[in-house]
Amino acid sequence: MKKSQLFVLLAAPLFFFACTPKVVEETKKEPVREVVQEEPVGPCTILSQLSPSKKDEAETAYVLYRDFYKAKEYEKALPLWQKAFSLAPAANGRIKYQFDDGVGIYKGLMETATDAATKQAYVDEIMKIYDKRTECIGDEGYSLGRKAFDNYYYFSEFTSEDETFDMFKRAMDLKGEKSDYFVINPFAALLSDRILDERVSMEEGSKYANMIFDAVEYGKANCKKDCEAWDIVNDYAPAKMENLEGLKGFYDCAYFSKKYHAQYLSNPTDCETINIAYGRMLWGGCAKTDPLVAEVLNAKKTNCYTPPPPKESTLRQAYDAYTEGRYNEAINLFDQFVNKTTDAEKKAKYTLLIAKIYYRDIKNFPQSRKKALEAAAFRANWGEPYILIGKLYASSGPLCGPGRGWDSQIVTWPAIDKFEYAKKIDPAAAEEANKWISQYRQYMPSKEDVFIRSLKAGASYKVGCWINESTKIRTAN
Repeated sequence: MKKSQLFVLLAAPLFFFACTPKVVEETKKEPVREVVQEEPVGPCTILSQLSPSKKDEAETAYVLYRDFYKAKEYEKALPLWQKAFSLAPAANGRIKYQFDDGVGIYKGLMETATDAATKQAYVDEIMKIYDKRTECIGDEGYSLGRKAFDNYYYFSEFTSEDETFDMFKRAMDLKGEKSDYFVINPFAALLSDRILDERVSMEEGSKYANMIFDAVEYGKANCKKDCEAWDIVNDYAPAKMENLEGLKGFYDCAYFSKKYHAQYLSNPTDCETINIAYGRMLWGGCAKTDPLVAEVLNAKKTNCYTPPPPKESTLRQAYDAYTEGRYNEAINLFDQFVNKTTDAEKKAKYTLLIAKIYYRDIKNFPQSRKKALEAAAFRANWGEPYILIGKLYASSGPLCGPGRGWDSQIVTWPAIDKFEYAKKIDPAAAEEANKWISQYRQYMPSKEDVFIRSLKAGASYKVGCWINESTKIRTAN
């Protein structure tokens, strides 16, 4: 038998605020699996343990089924694979591809199956193959991850989402920072959903969110043949988890201090960077006496001009709350001022400021859009609120898709709509609007991507996710 390489599928999902993750062709990869060089001692029969006649029969079946499998003749491949697998499930003790070939055969048969009972039977067989893989090779976390992955992307009609989520959790528990890349993105999507609708506690959610960060960091640092897969994961899962920073108490001081103190150190004299770092560290529960917080505060005093406090006491309190990372309190106070004042310009200014807090600090995009539209209603022909909405949409690539590919690219269409509208109604907004249009035009889908979906540039298209707006199809080339 020749030594072979084992491949597995990769797909990377997305969502934010009730968006459903999807499989995107651009994120499907087949990284090479490592071959076991030493003959393992295990409970599963290998070819050398068979009688000469049975060994010859098994080897022949292995060779023949692979020919049919590569040709996608799954009905012919199945009985031969079953014979080879029943006689020597561990093959020669060095290869593993037979397990994934079996899964691939049953998946291929599912594509042509017409009744649910037959499909369910195929799913059951696939799950048995993963169980056998664990029995023969070990690495239960890998097999659980593959089961959950297949349930999530292929077999959702045959299993509950809760069961799939529990499988992902068990896989993460078993492998920790060494979790397989194909587990991370779908688990991040399911975890985020459950945290936001309170099906998972803050404590449990924070535990697994930090495990995801650790796994991505470890995978990126130690990848070999699967580095591209980890790049795709890195485009999605961290952003998904970072958007939970807006949940007060979800991440602790250590998380915010590590992230935002590092950002401060990268640009220690920039006032915007300093203010964000200081506010976020306090939002995360760090004490003002914390040495790292004190360091950032000292930089704030040195590098940042602090204007005199507004005369209105409510505004003064609101600014103080915002500066110290009490974002929800700041929003409530700014809202109080907006509701109290009769000055339309001030209503517009501070409502837009609330929208920016929701965007930058609390990361609640739907609420940010709502406030931006309210701000626009207070002041006619004002482009800035629409530029903010465009940035919200453009930032939703890793939230409404897997970070790459179609679902993540099409958010640029409604974003550009908003930038175009901003400069149309407000000449003063044209320069900034053109800057964002130029930046995001390059991320639109290609002509080929549009064509293969039987779509046409210029046609109307409804972008879902939290955006949920009709737009016009455009291409980057």
